[in-house]
Amino acid sequence: MGGELATAGPAVRISHLRVKRGRRLVLPDLSLEIPRGQVVGLLGPSGGGKTTLMRGIVGVQIVAGGTVEVLGRPAGAPDLRAKVGYMTQAPSVYADLTVTENLVYFGALLGVAKGRVAEVIDQVGLAGQAGDKIANLSGGQRSRASLAAALLGRPELLVADEPTVGLDPVLRASLWQLFRELAAQGATLLVSSHVMDEATRCDRLVLLHQGRVLADATPAGLLASTGAVSAEEAFLTLERQAPQTGPGQTGGAP
Repeated sequence: MGGELATAGPAVRISHLRVKRGRRLVLPDLSLEIPRGQVVGLLGPSGGGKTTLMRGIVGVQIVAGGTVEVLGRPAGAPDLRAKVGYMTQAPSVYADLTVTENLVYFGALLGVAKGRVAEVIDQVGLAGQAGDKIANLSGGQRSRASLAAALLGRPELLVADEPTVGLDPVLRASLWQLFRELAAQGATLLVSSHVMDEATRCDRLVLLHQGRVLADATPAGLLASTGAVSAEEAFLTLERQAPQTGPGQTGGAP
């Protein structure tokens, strides 16, 4: 496989990433660094490129140019498999299997100890539903089952795409508490959302609009630089100031 995973430097380093769909540039020229041990919020409206960026970080996105390094290795490298957890927006577990059966299966693929399955089930608050089929769970419970699968390998980087969509306020709060606990244990989390009030729960914010980074700052720094009183107001201020070329442009090199 070649090389040790880096223990210094940012968790993710992206340089001039370009992603196309047909002739449309979804990410025209994106550069970004994600520091280790923090909860980083990737915020912006639907269609702004958040999922595409996350797919690039976990190594499942075809790119037109640029580089993505994760823990010092090229994104998608085989030795990152257990080090990077990916919670997709849609549940990524099998509906006809129970919670435990799903996690035993994914755990076998990752080579984790059998006891780890019970640990993550308890960690995401599904101990009472461990023997239930995914098809019989609520939407929030299915999301937590997907999160459990992403946590099996004790990832150093957890990428979560809109994990709180459809959750009630109590479940949202418990999920963010879990994210904070994971960061306190040394993990790095990249959590996307289009809900701006979740910004206050993050250590750092990346505001994405039309495939471009409008801001990369702490919540306090973002408000100070824009004179806004909320992340939503700051985003709207930056959006008004940004060139409206967007990712709909076509053509070659930026």
